[in-house]
Amino acid sequence: MARRSGSADLPLHSGRVPAWLGQRMTTLGAIIAQAIVHHYGRDEFLRRLSHPFWFQSFGSVMGMDWHSSGITTSVIGALKRGLAPLSGELGIHVCGGRGKHSRRTPDELMAVGERVGLDAGALTRASRLVAKVDSAAVQDGFDLYLHGFFVTDDGKWTVVQQGMNGNARQARRYHWHSGAVQDFVDAPHSAIDGPRQGDIVNLTDKRAAPSRGGQLSLLAELGPDRVVHEYAALVSEPSAQPTLPHLIMPAHHDVRSSDVFIRRLHGTLAAVAERGPVDFPELLLTPGVGARTVRSLAMVAEVVHGAPYRFDDPARFSLAHGGKDRHPYPVPIKVYDETIRVLKSAVESARLGRDETLETLRRLDAQARRLEGKVSGPSLEAVIAGERAASPDLDGRSVFGWERDVEARTKSRSA
Repeated sequence: MARRSGSADLPLHSGRVPAWLGQRMTTLGAIIAQAIVHHYGRDEFLRRLSHPFWFQSFGSVMGMDWHSSGITTSVIGALKRGLAPLSGELGIHVCGGRGKHSRRTPDELMAVGERVGLDAGALTRASRLVAKVDSAAVQDGFDLYLHGFFVTDDGKWTVVQQGMNGNARQARRYHWHSGAVQDFVDAPHSAIDGPRQGDIVNLTDKRAAPSRGGQLSLLAELGPDRVVHEYAALVSEPSAQPTLPHLIMPAHHDVRSSDVFIRRLHGTLAAVAERGPVDFPELLLTPGVGARTVRSLAMVAEVVHGAPYRFDDPARFSLAHGGKDRHPYPVPIKVYDETIRVLKSAVESARLGRDETLETLRRLDAQARRLEGKVSGPSLEAVIAGERAASPDLDGRSVFGWERDVEARTKSRSA
């Protein structure tokens, strides 16, 4: 994986994840992690976490606000809770978090090191270095407030941390991966997510190596007064820095056609219609929600099996389980719980050597890709309208309450 895979604008959102969603995110996140480790190994799971587009899509499929900075906090928190009981089995440990939890990272790494025999001192040094680099060596106007450290039993790690620019109401997420880090101050990031903020001082860029050496030489040979003089002579010279590919997460909360690759959505819908009745009849037992659950399972399957390029429209994955703020529609609790039930059963069977259901999900994902560009389907607006209409019957829920109650209040006010 490239050290930098791009950037993205992340609107800064406040508020908390409600308990009813947080608990489900914890369960679903852990199950998806187990499925990835089962198919591809724990090193691949770390690589996925270090990919900013996949990370955003992962949060979207779990029912968080598809475009917001809150995905970072909620995904790290959900994985920390969900993977803790599985750390002995999977060999993956999650340390740190937001605010005071980030400051506990060294103590948590020491505990992991003592438990599994890792060099906790080296891990703690890595944790502090990456925080220092993103707060001091990369001066982009964002103050770090979140630091998540994922480490495996063999000492490989991924760091996901996030900074805030309160004046701009924006956040920037930074991704590190130990497999790609050769030098902590020479282009170490696997990616940086966040909004463009004009000129940025980034002393970790490869092109800044002469600058880093030159700064030391200037201080040693010229002294601070000459440094000021040299700087004054240089500031008028134009400079250019190539832009990196970046994902723009818009400020609008609603999911629009411009946010989704519709051919991929049509491929998923067609695969569900074609394979769902064949592969899932014995698994989907809840009347009225089984067929709908297959669509969510297909999107979860893509998160498990999809190639990196497939995650540059994270909004599409919010169509699996909606969003807590009713965008694109309220979280359908019946569907969410059915998704968890089917996936949990599949993972438990796979642990016993029976891979049939997990392989079915893989085939469902493969079929969706084969059908892309060959089928047509409803517009995004029609899909969302259908979900909103069905929401009360699917126990739709958001931070505003149960959808049936929200609709009742709306009708009462308009009467």
